Amino acid sequence: MRTESTSTPRRRILSNYQIALVLLFLVTLPLVNPWVRGDGVGYYAYARSLLIDHKLDFTQDWLRANASFRMGRIDTDGQIDPSQYTSTGHLDNHFSIGPAILWSPFLIAAHAGVLIADRFGAHVPADGFSRPYILAMSFGTALYGFLAVAISFSLARRFVDDLWAFIAAIGIWFGSSLPAYMYFDPSWSHAQSAFTVALFLWYWWRTRGQRSIVQWAVLGAMGGLMIDVYYVTATLILLPIIESLAQYWESLRTSSRDKVAPWIAGNIVFSVILIAVFFPTLATKKIIYGSFFNFGYTEHWYWNSPAFFKVCFSADHGLFTWTPILILAVLGLYALRARDRAFAWCLIAVFVLYLYVMGCYQNWHGISSYGGRFFVSLTVLFVIGLAALFEWCSRKWNARGAAGLACGATAVLVLWNLGLIFQWGMHLVPTRGPISWREAAYNQVTIVPQDAASAMRAYLMRRSSLMQHIERTDVHELKSRDGQQDGRRYQQQEGRSNE
Repeated sequence: MRTESTSTPRRRILSNYQIALVLLFLVTLPLVNPWVRGDGVGYYAYARSLLIDHKLDFTQDWLRANASFRMGRIDTDGQIDPSQYTSTGHLDNHFSIGPAILWSPFLIAAHAGVLIADRFGAHVPADGFSRPYILAMSFGTALYGFLAVAISFSLARRFVDDLWAFIAAIGIWFGSSLPAYMYFDPSWSHAQSAFTVALFLWYWWRTRGQRSIVQWAVLGAMGGLMIDVYYVTATLILLPIIESLAQYWESLRTSSRDKVAPWIAGNIVFSVILIAVFFPTLATKKIIYGSFFNFGYTEHWYWNSPAFFKVCFSADHGLFTWTPILILAVLGLYALRARDRAFAWCLIAVFVLYLYVMGCYQNWHGISSYGGRFFVSLTVLFVIGLAALFEWCSRKWNARGAAGLACGATAVLVLWNLGLIFQWGMHLVPTRGPISWREAAYNQVTIVPQDAASAMRAYLMRRSSLMQHIERTDVHELKSRDGQQDGRRYQQQEGRSNE
């Protein structure tokens, strides 16, 4: 006799929206561009030199770097310029070691695979430069970028319906600067930074208000890794600071002195573990520059005159002008107050502090940059904010109308962003300095629709030759720019001499 089962159905591990995100990631994997270029040379050099040479010797990385990176670093005889060496005899590599730490599982696996294959006669160079290594690094970056989006979606759905979180995740994934550094320039640090910030924020939110000593230690480890990858993300430490100060104030106000001691202990553990995990950065700076606190940067910080407006709206890689979907995302952080007032104000405080810090930086525009690339780190904030804005619209109008509006606006902004990324990657607009929005808009309507398909075929089928063409164009622009600057300096000197 057949009996009916009384067991409860199994809970699905992934929702339909999460499955859709995974599938979209898999579909877009062919877009990952396996190359090391620009700033990525410095980031990747840590991983390659430690894995292959077992020391911080970046000589081969500099000599084999892309042409635009070698300019000013390699002389006409093919030798490294003596000015590139520090007082300790190491090459001046001011980039962070954090990305190398995150790449290490993928590169170790690639290295083991290469060694095994060579034993069977494959003859693949086990030098860190051959294709298996670059593919492993590039895949690692793409995976971390995807995890940043997935974690952001997971956190956003805690406050809004899954639909709004999903549309927001897609919007920020493809409507911000993230795709440029998740797919096109995977050797840079921004996608990894987005992952570590999302992980830190998610765990802080998950454990806030009732954190054990072990959880404080885990949070500290996440914070240390986050700063290892991208130093400016230290601004996220504002979150546990605000939380702790609020707890101290509440304990003093209610005379609950017995609750203070656990928080003090937790803060100490958090700080100690954070510093311990950040020590790889300090150690490399000590080796390269001779001091734990010499990070190798020579740019200035203007703490009394932050360039708020320029950072947000300049044609020179302004955050909102290049990626306008982020305007909606930041407005949505205010709308989040309806769901969690304290959390919303914490995120707003983090964004404002981050904006202030980047506005004080001499090179706030990012020099060679797609949009405000420094803000890719805040991907999780933008997904939450955009989702909250969509949810707010659904409360003001009917759900179907809000969904149509959200999907339509997201589609338009994503298409605009992908078109602009195409223009930037193909040098239809300058990669450095301000662009002409009139020219960019004209290109979006006329050139991009005509050339995008053929360029995509070349990107997928003849990528090596396409990248060489892009690199030659970049070198030509750099030389032209340097020539113009030299000419202006000459004219200024002549003017002073005539006076």
